[in-house]
Amino acid sequence: MEILNGKKIADRILEDLRNKILQENLNPGLGVVLVGSDEASRIYVSLKGKAAEKVGIGFRKIEMDEKSSESEVLAEISKLNADPEISGIIVQLPLPSQLDKIRIIQAIDPEKDVDGFHEENIGLFFAGRERFFPVFPGAILELLESVGEKLENKEAAIICNSQEFGKAMRSALGREGVAARYFFRDDIQDNLVDLKDFDIVITACGAPGLVRGEMLRGGAIVIDGGITKLENKVLGDVDFDSVKDLPGHLSPVPGGVGPVTIACLLRNVYLAAKNARI
Repeated sequence: MEILNGKKIADRILEDLRNKILQENLNPGLGVVLVGSDEASRIYVSLKGKAAEKVGIGFRKIEMDEKSSESEVLAEISKLNADPEISGIIVQLPLPSQLDKIRIIQAIDPEKDVDGFHEENIGLFFAGRERFFPVFPGAILELLESVGEKLENKEAAIICNSQEFGKAMRSALGREGVAARYFFRDDIQDNLVDLKDFDIVITACGAPGLVRGEMLRGGAIVIDGGITKLENKVLGDVDFDSVKDLPGHLSPVPGGVGPVTIACLLRNVYLAAKNARI
């Protein structure tokens, strides 16, 4: 399979952002609330900070103790909502178990919710009038478009853990003329779905080896959005060894969806800063 270089795609997006921020004399700022000491979350936040610095976006990290109360987290979000130097806000997930994820996300000002998770922004997206394109589906579209093939009339299988993501990804693909269906991990593991029926396979489960070469149609475009850390390895949902010699395209893990997701997030921060100026 031809490997889709996520870093190259991300670098193109970031360079475009850097130029726009300079030309438009903007001063975007991203505020990140990080609760607890999850190693993967810390690494991901660090990568976001480095990318923000590259393009001229201010970066403020609010680190909070694992045992922080909900009221303490909400207080930090309130401060960021009111801060004119902060254009966009994200709360790094996952959160410790004592915190209500939905309540905390809904506390973010929708005009600063650059992940696109707030219910107001979700509603705007499904209505086709989005303030911000959801970051993860946006990154997957960028990878698909990088193949250079016409997407219209292709059929896609979305393998995911949540109905919410399945619906959002299906909607995003539908705008490109792709007929998409979403399935859950058990559907694949129980052989209830024939992936050879699909031109595009998108997976985001965190289940190493879930998708193997013999399950795929020749020439398929496979976007692997699953990430699992096992010992010192980072693995996707696709068994790389069994697919590497097939015809088609594959986004690798790492180096595929991850860097593009960060670039799409920062693009939303730029848009938030631009919108705030109007």
